[in-house]
Amino acid sequence: TFARNKIMNALILAAGYGKRLRPITNEIPKCLVKIKDKILLNIWLENLLSAGIKKILINTHHLADQVENFVKDSSYSNKIKIVREKTLLGTAGTLNANINFFGKEDGILMHGDNYCLENITSLISAHKKRPPECLMTMLTFKSSDPSSCGIVSLDNRGVVKNFYEKKKENNGNIANGAIYILSNKSLEIIKNNFSEAKDFSTEIIKNFLGKIYTFQTNKFFTDIGTLEEYETAQKN
Repeated sequence: TFARNKIMNALILAAGYGKRLRPITNEIPKCLVKIKDKILLNIWLENLLSAGIKKILINTHHLADQVENFVKDSSYSNKIKIVREKTLLGTAGTLNANINFFGKEDGILMHGDNYCLENITSLISAHKKRPPECLMTMLTFKSSDPSSCGIVSLDNRGVVKNFYEKKKENNGNIANGAIYILSNKSLEIIKNNFSEAKDFSTEIIKNFLGKIYTFQTNKFFTDIGTLEEYETAQKN
């Protein structure tokens, strides 16, 4: 066994254009859309902070002023750091640019455009119980549209054996929820070996097959990627 680090900080990826959610995202960045009268980013901030996360970094680009003003006016502003990207760095690019934000602790990396009713505390508990060789923990969910997701195949312990990014053939329906807890060791490996990577799901995950534990949520989960998914989220 090895020391189980505390999970202190979280990085929320919130810089994208949300092109599939237009026309809504012409006016509002995707992370600030409302789900049943609550702002999506606010739902995540409350979830993370109530799970004991101390500091949160949010990257911005598209309609960045709106995100910055929202944070400034929130009651959590002293716990949030914002990094504005002049050009989009990609999911792994942003992680690499801000990797020192995690210090020597394990940290959370997540897409701010997912909507999930799961408590982050459950994911943290799973991460603490992960098999000793596992260096990160991924939240998964059962997808009704597997070809639109990254699909994982697991061994009998829930460790990722294979990863299929938006493939048409049938590889099951257990999907990557793009919410990860990264151990300090995995962050060091990424920093030392994959510092040029741009995309986390296509360039990083394949290097950790057999070392990613999973926690499957049975609660409602969707990526607020399309107008259809946005409508579904309002009903759950």
